[in-house]
This record gives sequence, C-alpha cells and structure tokens, in this order.
Amino acid sequence: MIDIKLIRENPDLVKDNIRKKFQEDKLVLVDEVKKLDEDYRALRTTADELRSKRNSISKQIGALMGQGKKEEAEQIKAEVKEIGNKIEECEQQEPLLEEEIRKRMLVIPNIIDESVPIGVDDSQNVEIEQFGTKREFTYEIPYHTDIMESLDGLDLDSARKTSGNGFYYLTGDIARLHSAILAYARDYMVNKGFTYCVPPFMIRSEVVTGVMSFKEMENMMYKIEGEDLYLIGTSEHSMIGRFIDTINDEAKLPLTLTSYSPCFRKEVGAHGIEERGVYRIHQFEKQEMIVICKPEDSMNWYNRMWRYSVDLFLSLNIPVRTLECCSGDLADLKVKSCDVEAWSPRQQKYFEVCSCSNLGDAQSRRLKIRVKGENGNYLPHTLNNTVVAPPRMLIAFLENNYNEDGSIDIPEALQPYMGGQKKIVRK
Repeated sequence: MIDIKLIRENPDLVKDNIRKKFQEDKLVLVDEVKKLDEDYRALRTTADELRSKRNSISKQIGALMGQGKKEEAEQIKAEVKEIGNKIEECEQQEPLLEEEIRKRMLVIPNIIDESVPIGVDDSQNVEIEQFGTKREFTYEIPYHTDIMESLDGLDLDSARKTSGNGFYYLTGDIARLHSAILAYARDYMVNKGFTYCVPPFMIRSEVVTGVMSFKEMENMMYKIEGEDLYLIGTSEHSMIGRFIDTINDEAKLPLTLTSYSPCFRKEVGAHGIEERGVYRIHQFEKQEMIVICKPEDSMNWYNRMWRYSVDLFLSLNIPVRTLECCSGDLADLKVKSCDVEAWSPRQQKYFEVCSCSNLGDAQSRRLKIRVKGENGNYLPHTLNNTVVAPPRMLIAFLENNYNEDGSIDIPEALQPYMGGQKKIVRK
C-alpha cells in the first residue's frame, strides 16, 4: 500500500505507475481516493471546529447560571446539544470514509523501482546472468517422477487416493534427501547470520491482507471453514505478520530471519496441477529468508539475498540464472523482484526455484510495523526470498546429479546431512 501523500501531492505519478503495470482499470481509483480523502479531511476539520465551538460556548453556561440568567443558559445548552449531534454525525461518517479509502488503497499497486523493465507479463521478463557450468550428458535423463519411482522414493498413486492430484508420498532415500536439503539450507542461512524460526502455519485475515494482494490471496490461500484462519502459502506471511502493530528499536535492524514451514497453495491459474509430477503441487515444504531493514539499505539486501540462493544451488551442482521480473509480472506490493531459475538438462531450459522480492514499505504500512529512530518513527522495508523449496527443487537436483546407471550423486556439501552417503542407488 502506497503513502496516501503520493495521491494528494502527485497523483500523476501514481497513475503512470499503474499504466506501467498495465492495470488501466485501476486508474479511476486514484481520483476516487483523492476525492474521498478531501472529503475525509474536510469532515475532520469540521468536527474539530465544532468541538472547539462547543468547548468555547459551554464555558458560558456556568457564568450565565451564576448571574441568574437561566433562560440564556438554557439556550446555550440547546446550542451545545445541537453541536454535539453534528459532531456525532461527523464521527459516524469518519470511519466509513476511512474504510472506503482503505479498500481502494489496498488495490492500488506499489510504486515500482525505476530499474524494473516494462513488460506485460512473465514472457517479457529479462535474463540478468547465468551461473555455473552445465554438465554435458551423453545419455538420456528420465522424467523426474520416473527417477524418484526407480529409487522407490515417490508414490503419487496412493496420494491421489488419499488426497487427490497435487499431493505425494516421498519415501526412503528421496524422503531423506528432501529433509537433508532443508536442513542444509537452514544451516546455510544460519551461517550467514540469520536467526532460525519455525512460525505458525495458519494466520488471520488481517495478516493475509497485510502481506499480499487480493488477487494473490484468491489464487493461493486455503481458508479454514468457520474460522478466521488461512493456511500459509509461504512462511514469509506469518514471519512478517509477527511484527504487526509493533514499534521496533532501530538499533536492532536489520532483522534477518530464516524460517521453515510447510506451504499450502490452491495453485489456481492457467498452469493447473500436473497429474504425474511434483513441480506444481498443493503442499510442499520450504526454507525462506526474510529481512526487515532501514529503507536506505533495502536494495543492498535485495542483491545479497538472491545471491545467497545462487551460491546455495551452485554448491549442489545446479547451474542457475537470474531473471528480472518485468512490471506486469510484479505482484501489486512489490517494488522489485527477480527469480532464480535452475537448469533442467532433461528439458534444456531453466525453471523457477526461488523468488526474491523487495516490497518497500508496503507490508509495513498495511501491518503498522514501525521503527523508532532518532528523528521519530518510520516504516521499515521488508524483503523475502526462497532459500529452497523441495520437492520442486528436487527436480533440478536429481537431473543435474543423475548418473547413467540411475544413481544420484550427493554433493560434498550435502553428504553430512545424508549420514555420509555419497550416492543414492537403486535397490
């Protein structure tokens, strides 16, 4: 959510930003907010003037009564009562106008960084850089589910019976590999100075609307029937929500946190759910990184965070590239975002495994997260990035470490988390 001062002082900037995001249907919201805000401030001014007038003339009542001028005093009392009724009317209208303003402000997109490329959708995202050496394979690499099943590591058929498409059973060494990668990612981030957290896996609606746009919420979140609770789609949601309505000490910034959680997603959209695959699923586990920092430090942290993911994937023998998200592919709260994509030697293309985002002060403004600085309180910036999200990243891991005999090499960095095991082999 942007600062309403931008609409008051520079509505054309806000409109231009909306056009850059190809959301012309939202242009009318800027004028509506501007008018509602003017009405709201005029109403507040009227109420303040009425209170001042009531206080002033109320003082006359005692003096008139003391002078025996009861009739005049009663007239003043009647006037005070009439003023009180007008004040009450203003007070009833104020929250209604506030709510109308907030409803519109919540769907006006955040101001994107000037470095963001302009484009309609993800087809116009821009490659930044490639990292790592692509391994040359002289043999065919099977589909990822076939690799897992050949190692007795995946059971989709049983999951379909218990839960439907988009769910899975991981077993044996593949299940162990899944947990090992998460543990490795946890320690990797702890060694970078991040504090490890395990957050709640359900959050209230006020947190949901504080951390994401309505469109994202509708396409992602599972609602708990009969409760004001949603299953989280990523631990970033509850991690940022942890600081709702708080005033934080500037000396403690930046807050650098890494969190584990299961994640639950509807995955509503054009891609759908694969019947035989674990790329797009309803349930998965993820290690996340979150930073809350001073506004002037956020772009520096943004660049450090995506680099952490790049280096982690390279340590697991997985080549990656970074892809700058264009304006039309940015969610409404994001200032700037890039994807880290892993190389698939089977498909001979990259696919998304991490997403790093700078949200500016949008989440802080929605959730009333403040920092106490030397010159008063201010809104910090929030950032998030995926560390790893298996089982999706297992696809890249298995393909890039696959051997002709069907075994899987375990990179040296991961071997301590696999009990010293150097290969996963068929039994």
